[in-house]
Amino acid sequence: MARLESLIGLVNRIQRACTVLGDHGGEGMSLWEALPTVAVVGGQSSGKSSVLESVVGRDFLPRGSGIVTRRPLVLQLHKIDEGRSEYAEFLHCPKKKFTDFASVRKEISDETDRITGKTKHISNIPIHLSIYSPNVVNLTLIDLPGLTKVAVEGQPDTIVEDIENMVRSYVEKPNCIILAISPANQDIATSDAIKLAREVDPSGERTFGVLTKLDLMDKGTNALDVIEGRSYRLQHPWVGIVNRSQADINKNVDMIAARRKEQEYFETSPEYGHLAHKMGSEYLAKLLSKHLEVVIRQRIPSIIALINKTIDELNAELDRIGRPIGVDSGAQLYTILELCRAFDRVFKEHLDGGRPGGDRIYKVFDHQLPAALKKLPLDRHLSIKNVQKVVTEADGYQPHLIAPEQGYRRLIDGSIVYFKGPAEASVDAVHFVLKELVRKSIAETEELKRFPTLQSDIAAASTEALERFRDESRKTVTRLVEMESSYLTVEFFRKLNSEPERTPGQAGSKADKHSKEREPVQNMDTFGDNYLRRIASNVSSYINMVCETLRLSIPKAVVHCQVREAKRNLLNHFYAQIGRQEKERLGAMLDEDPALMERRTNIAKRLELYKSARDEIDSVAWK
Repeated sequence: MARLESLIGLVNRIQRACTVLGDHGGEGMSLWEALPTVAVVGGQSSGKSSVLESVVGRDFLPRGSGIVTRRPLVLQLHKIDEGRSEYAEFLHCPKKKFTDFASVRKEISDETDRITGKTKHISNIPIHLSIYSPNVVNLTLIDLPGLTKVAVEGQPDTIVEDIENMVRSYVEKPNCIILAISPANQDIATSDAIKLAREVDPSGERTFGVLTKLDLMDKGTNALDVIEGRSYRLQHPWVGIVNRSQADINKNVDMIAARRKEQEYFETSPEYGHLAHKMGSEYLAKLLSKHLEVVIRQRIPSIIALINKTIDELNAELDRIGRPIGVDSGAQLYTILELCRAFDRVFKEHLDGGRPGGDRIYKVFDHQLPAALKKLPLDRHLSIKNVQKVVTEADGYQPHLIAPEQGYRRLIDGSIVYFKGPAEASVDAVHFVLKELVRKSIAETEELKRFPTLQSDIAAASTEALERFRDESRKTVTRLVEMESSYLTVEFFRKLNSEPERTPGQAGSKADKHSKEREPVQNMDTFGDNYLRRIASNVSSYINMVCETLRLSIPKAVVHCQVREAKRNLLNHFYAQIGRQEKERLGAMLDEDPALMERRTNIAKRLELYKSARDEIDSVAWK
């Protein structure tokens, strides 16, 4: 018996813990649903409340006409040692102990009214009540609203269907034991409780039949046909109950005395005397406890399997959202560095092609840069009119004798300057792509999601580093352009001088082609048209060579100064900074989202509950 009470008491404690943590619903079967409970079902005025009060041994339920129970009452009975004072606790006010059971009745009424108002409406939000007493057995009972057939004044038209749906949602669960209450002074064929129980439990494995009001039957009649299973057979024996009379209720007759009076009734009854040892509320409570032990023992393997599965899921969830962080500065610094490495890994995957985004840098070099180079206004700069102007100005008062050396240099310098625009635009375009990849990498780093402050710090540090890399890259590509002006490739022009002069029709340069379409230059006193075209053609050819060189070298410089540095040293400055931070600043960087912290705490509590439940079930069930 001690082991029985330990096992059922353990189930009660687990169910209460599940209730406190809100772990009695959701996807799949919860631990609450896996543990057996007893649902009390009956029509209005069938005596449900009296049966519950007889089992508890206390007068604590609201009474009245019509629908009194308008919310499910989850009643957990906890047996305590003899001599200890009995008390009650509600889940909605956990720090308050009720020792006066009249106050319990009032609190049930008040709590019902808080949800439903002072109306005759119902609600499926349960009230959770625990009673600790030496006069009870360990049980979890659920008192449900009484089934009714018609809606009365003040009730919605759907009240009949609403109550049935609520009751059905409890009793159709496979681990619910149905306590079907039927009054003996009515035909069992009209019992609402039996009708519903037969629908959800056709085999009768989960149904216990209880006949109330045996003492109110007409003289000369009895309920033996029902109790002995001749009228309606159940797999479990019917139990007869004699409730307190209204006079006893009015006189506040003690429930323990009422139990003795009930037992005397059966022992002295000519009809039920031979069944007296199987009748009464005290016997009913023990019968349910004994059956619960059998059910629990049968369910232990599946309960343990469910617990193990849930433990694995909770551990996986904790791993996903992150474990709690150490409070010392060393642990915090280590955590920050690990999170930074996780971000850095995702960022590199974007650049190296493991994730999308890095290919946009290649598009800058393969599409944007060549397109920008093609749009440069070199044709205008090397027009016949501008060539004449530049060459004339370069000669000063003394025209050149053989070749316009200074004119060539000025035309080349003026052309090369145009390349700074596309070069710097390439730097900015790559900078923009890298900033976008930083943003995406922060968003995609799962480990960082719980630390919004650290996300902001990493984003700021990365942006600062990328700006340094951009500045260095801009200086480098500018130098590349300036280097082309600083020293011209002499061999190119020597080779040109050794080639035979081409006629205008043979010229293949871009400048030659466009010069044909222009208006002839008027008043050229010094130089001929063909001469100027040759100069423009030579400069154009050289600039084309420089353009090709820069088209290849600018991407190298940008990758070297920006992309490679971002891969290698994006957070190096940040690492140096956090290494000098005080503990308070490190803690602030790891300031988590409060909702996530609360979620982790709840998961940790549930995990502890399930581990404790598994250990206790093992120790109690198999010793």
